[in-house]
Amino acid sequence: MENAWVEKRRYFRHASQIGIEVWPLDGCELQRQRQQVYNVSLGGLAFRSSIAYPPGYFVGLRILLIESPFEIQAQVTWCRPRACGFEMGVIFLDQDDIFRVRMVEQICRIEAYRAKQHELGRDLSSDEAAQEWIQLYAARFPLLSARGGVSENG
Repeated sequence: MENAWVEKRRYFRHASQIGIEVWPLDGCELQRQRQQVYNVSLGGLAFRSSIAYPPGYFVGLRILLIESPFEIQAQVTWCRPRACGFEMGVIFLDQDDIFRVRMVEQICRIEAYRAKQHELGRDLSSDEAAQEWIQLYAARFPLLSARGGVSENG
């Protein structure tokens, strides 16, 4: 039991503000629903949904935050009911998708940093904000190496 807990906790998870569309890979793409990711780990993410997809089910995800949204495939690892729908975790099926999602997440964090600096009276270009954010926070951003998922325990 200890090993299962260690495996689940091996990946750093943190809050996210990434918008996504989700749809069943074996169904109609017209069933796409917009969702908000609430945490990301090195190999997957967790989001809330009005539809329950069982563990093992394959879904398509479209990352909406960037000018050229991209689509990836994922597998549901857990799903649990909540008062207003369901929460579920997925793992990415392609190692390259892990890097792409992490890049999107870094862009989100840099833009949030830029917005915060604007509130403080500092107008930074995207490049200036990126350079500052990298110097201040990049070392805290987890390294990309292993495949993992978002555990349902935290």
